[in-house]
Amino acid sequence: MTIRITHSIALDDDEIEESFIRASGPGGQHVNKTETAVQLRFDVRHSPSLPDGVRRRLERLAGSRLTLDGVLILVADRHRSQHRNRLDALDRLVELIREASVAPVARRPTRPTLGSKQRRLEEKSRRGQIKRGRTDRAED
Repeated sequence: MTIRITHSIALDDDEIEESFIRASGPGGQHVNKTETAVQLRFDVRHSPSLPDGVRRRLERLAGSRLTLDGVLILVADRHRSQHRNRLDALDRLVELIREASVAPVARRPTRPTLGSKQRRLEEKSRRGQIKRGRTDRAED
């Protein structure tokens, strides 16, 4: 089965590895015997589905969730059922890849307008007059 990310990017199921672990936190006796948390692993560096630009941006976005080998690890344990945690982890992976698939727009530096320069200078002189007025009164 393939997972459609964007119109040009699709992941194969074989690229994603899931393992189930016990969720941390409160939950009574049930939490001690069921493995509802999902640990999703996706090899970013060796994935044939990702273009180079998307791969680089995804590695940057992943941050501390990326291992030294380039494997992205997502842990989902928000929900009480294994199925919902699997869907949550998969949704988070898809969202990360979608975010990485959009190339950032380069910032074009702009110059301040003449009006904004004049307003800034007028405000500076007004503040200076206020401060000068304070020293004049202090000397009296």
